[in-house]
Amino acid sequence: MTAQILDGKAIAERLRAQYRDRASQLAARGHRPGLAVLLIGDNPASQVYVRNKVAACEAAGIHSENILLPADTPQAQVIARIEALNQDPGIHGILVQLPLPPHLDEARVLATVAAAKDVDGFHIENVGALAQGSPRFVPCTPKGVMVLLEETGIALRGQEAVVVGRSNIVGKPMGRLLLGADATVTVCHSRTRDLAFHTRRADILVAAIGRPNAITADMVKPGAVVIDVGINRLPTGKLCGDVDFAGVREVAAWITPVPGGVGPMTIAMLLANTLEAAGNAQVA
Repeated sequence: MTAQILDGKAIAERLRAQYRDRASQLAARGHRPGLAVLLIGDNPASQVYVRNKVAACEAAGIHSENILLPADTPQAQVIARIEALNQDPGIHGILVQLPLPPHLDEARVLATVAAAKDVDGFHIENVGALAQGSPRFVPCTPKGVMVLLEETGIALRGQEAVVVGRSNIVGKPMGRLLLGADATVTVCHSRTRDLAFHTRRADILVAAIGRPNAITADMVKPGAVVIDVGINRLPTGKLCGDVDFAGVREVAAWITPVPGGVGPMTIAMLLANTLEAAGNAQVA
């Protein structure tokens, strides 16, 4: 068996064409969607992500403001900048690029973003809404995974789903979304005993742990759907995921590549959330 590729890049491109039309419709009514991206410090990976997000916004007809602050910016100044964006009627979505410099209180910074503009879905109000099954904004990466599965026609109801990783950004919301789709969900983490025991039961396996090639072929159920959220740079400079792609591809039925799988879907969902925020602001 050789797994079929879950082509996130192709699906994201198709969705982005739809989003361009939606942004154009909003702009025609005087409500051009606007996204502010706040980057604090000079983390090279974060700079790349921000450039990709800004370029995607501009291509979709979404106004984008890229705000760069020095790594030593005091927390009070960061909070003040976010509060100003909260009041800006031309900005419908605010994204604070993570990770933050260590002197900043991440929870406090994220809580400052107005819940109605929190297109990352990290505000406690939005986290709670997701936990209750009535989300306003869903974090972009888990949402992208769900749309990728839906667009590919992969059924989730009654399936055994295993998520490896319990971060607030991916693992926890991923588990809640799969549960909401009527999958039976197990969330594994660094304290899980016999990880392979759990992963070998998975019909749907989502790897989000940030360790290169951590999921190997012997850990995967034959015919499983394997979603690789990880993106790691090897000493050679090559990018790889959390899944040993070459080995697992010979066992799984479907697999996402890295790059070209979940990454493009994440950016597409950022556009979707920004458009939703702009639409909500128009109605209000």
